Amino acid sequence: MPVPLRLRPFKGLLASLLIAGPALAGPVAAAEVLELRFDGLELPVNLEQLDGWTRTPAGRSGGGDLAVWLDLLDPRSRQDLKILLRAPLLRDTSFGQQLLDSWAGSQMMARLGDLLTTADGRSTTAVLQTTLRRLLESRQDVSTIGLLRALPVQRLSLQLDGLYELAVQWRQQIDLQRQALRRLQALALPERRTVPLAFADRSTLRPRRLGLAVGHRQQPLPLEVWPAPPAAPRRPWLLMMPGLGGNADQFGWLASELAERGWSVVVVQHPGSDGPALKAALDGQRPPPGAETLAIRLADVEAVLAAQRRGELPVRGHGVVLLGHSMGALSALLAAGVVPEAGLAERCRKALDRLPIANPSRLLQCQLPSTELPKRPSPPADLRGLVLLNSFGSLLWPRRGLASLGLPVLMVGGSLDLVTPPLEEQLRLFLQGSDPRSRLVMVEGGSHFSPVRLMPTDEVLFRLDDELVGVDPARVQSALLRLTTEYLQTLEQPLLLPAQRRVQQGVTLDVLDAAAARRWKAGLQP
Repeated sequence: MPVPLRLRPFKGLLASLLIAGPALAGPVAAAEVLELRFDGLELPVNLEQLDGWTRTPAGRSGGGDLAVWLDLLDPRSRQDLKILLRAPLLRDTSFGQQLLDSWAGSQMMARLGDLLTTADGRSTTAVLQTTLRRLLESRQDVSTIGLLRALPVQRLSLQLDGLYELAVQWRQQIDLQRQALRRLQALALPERRTVPLAFADRSTLRPRRLGLAVGHRQQPLPLEVWPAPPAAPRRPWLLMMPGLGGNADQFGWLASELAERGWSVVVVQHPGSDGPALKAALDGQRPPPGAETLAIRLADVEAVLAAQRRGELPVRGHGVVLLGHSMGALSALLAAGVVPEAGLAERCRKALDRLPIANPSRLLQCQLPSTELPKRPSPPADLRGLVLLNSFGSLLWPRRGLASLGLPVLMVGGSLDLVTPPLEEQLRLFLQGSDPRSRLVMVEGGSHFSPVRLMPTDEVLFRLDDELVGVDPARVQSALLRLTTEYLQTLEQPLLLPAQRRVQQGVTLDVLDAAAARRWKAGLQP
């Protein structure tokens, strides 16, 4: 998460420096002066002095005359500023170079170049990229202050207004979702206490791991297959798709339990956008995976569906349900034939005027105009419904949303999801749906990562703050299992899952039909 720098006292400090601060004497070398601009103020700062101040331990003098003024900051803001300037932007040389080569990395550099300009207001994007590459070749990590001092520009200008706006975006998004949760909690919904379903003994449950030969890949496509018991009733089978950087076994908790209850499940792992691909990016062996992998993901889905129809997979079912998490949910929507609306490139141009820190999913959505997707995906003829966990698509479907789908959808989001914010990425799409069996579910305290279960053998690539993890994922997953089974049962018989507030093991799920979702949205409007 961003360092919580307190900018209001910093703003006052800038005014004091501008009026009474020390003047910079004599000519300056390249990249020695950083002109800070904030709220109409302009302050030239000597980068060498600023660098010295960041290296000075608390309680000691250092950093020249500039330190006298910077030390007027309150202790917490002073420490936050030092951390912000000295913390490595990129800790690994190879990963940094690969990130710069990626589409998302180029977008981030473009936005940063608009904030850090030359003295005459020109973007520094190009010089930022070349300087950062040079630094990465000569050292293991690069700090903000180190990058600034290395830029071959005599005088730089940093738009603190823009940095402050990014910080405000993040905080406003958190505040907006907290306010939305309070409005949701105020909705009059029937309350229901549920008990966890008895989880089967995982030590006795094992998937069948298969490699499916597909024409679009050189290696067989890895699948985890969980067949339903032979005596199970005739039900749809499920095709599950993990999110970007996810593995098949992270959803074994759901696949195995649904199979025990009569739904055969196939979990597909997408090489090139799975956990090993993400690790390879962090190791600097390849660029980070992004939306360019959607085309091959959709080809994977089509290949699995075709193999099941030919009887090449040990699963039977009366129709199929597509289930996906995050980018897997987007794959499910595209595979179901929901075509992105025209004008995406123009919407993205406006959305990327500034870095979408409050909705990172927009970076993935806005990469789609530069990727090749099937022009008109052919949905499975026997598609029965979709389960979308932490889905997104506000820029792809701004007006009609799910109206063209004509199938029941279970759409699940979390009140703490800061990757695919539920108000923009789920509520807006859900309200445009047409099937009365569809439900929007908000997990109070749930995050983007609540449905993901890390296995003991998983390597922890990132350590997430509590605000990104949310309430205990194991309890959320138990509540989602019961909810998902009830939704799947509505596909077999004319029993609707009513709008309700469910509480299980301290986890609250707000289940909304279209009418309840409209009431929630109406309460959010000023």
